[in-house]
Amino acid sequence: MTVVQLTGKTHYQIIQLSDCHLLASIDGEYQGVKPGRYLQRAIRAIANCASPPDAIILSGDLSQDHSAESYQLLAHLLAPLRCPVLVLPGNHDDYQNLNWLAAQPPLLNATSLQLADWQLLLLDTKGETPAGYFGAARRDELAQRFACSSADHFWLFSHHHPLPVGSAIDKHGWQDAGPFWQLLATEPRVKGLAHGHCHHGYTRQHQAIQLVGCPASSVQFCQQDSWHTLDRGPMYCQWQFAANGQVSWQFITVSE
Repeated sequence: MTVVQLTGKTHYQIIQLSDCHLLASIDGEYQGVKPGRYLQRAIRAIANCASPPDAIILSGDLSQDHSAESYQLLAHLLAPLRCPVLVLPGNHDDYQNLNWLAAQPPLLNATSLQLADWQLLLLDTKGETPAGYFGAARRDELAQRFACSSADHFWLFSHHHPLPVGSAIDKHGWQDAGPFWQLLATEPRVKGLAHGHCHHGYTRQHQAIQLVGCPASSVQFCQQDSWHTLDRGPMYCQWQFAANGQVSWQFITVSE
């Protein structure tokens, strides 16, 4: 496990971008929008904000067409940023292309961020189908990460949602999540889990653990049984982690 150390502060701002669904061309279309242009707008807003982030987490489904060119486009769009960028795989992503991407500055091939008394852990839930997979080997690895860490608090990031959210995406949700929740019940330092995949922002609690769904930088999914999308423009989640164990977040919509 590679850890990025960002210690020495009492307050940290982390940006979560998710479900970019890029195509080979920045003007390629997905669900009626141009996700490359939307992500470009989001990154410009992040780069130009008065309070720049300490790190950025990309929580999966970075590419829609699985092309090498889509990852090259992402690397180009991220290049102006001056903070570490960490990447999670989504069901649409390709490991070989992700490995290439993680070697392009400012991206880092890391699965953890250390923020004073917080440790943010990135979980790989990509499986052989679009649904989430977190089998015994991955659970054992996570248990070992808990055991080896002296952090006071954990926050987890994944691509897939570990509980149904009430929309069509649930058929591709986290499969057999029961053992995962049993593991979390043994680790009281876990305060929350943030994810992508569902393409809409929401919050709820389960087992005293806060769940936060990150809105997509591309399009949002309507909360109904059939597939429908909503164009709200590029969106992302802005996180604040404090050294006293406090955490807050807000869903950001990038204006024209």
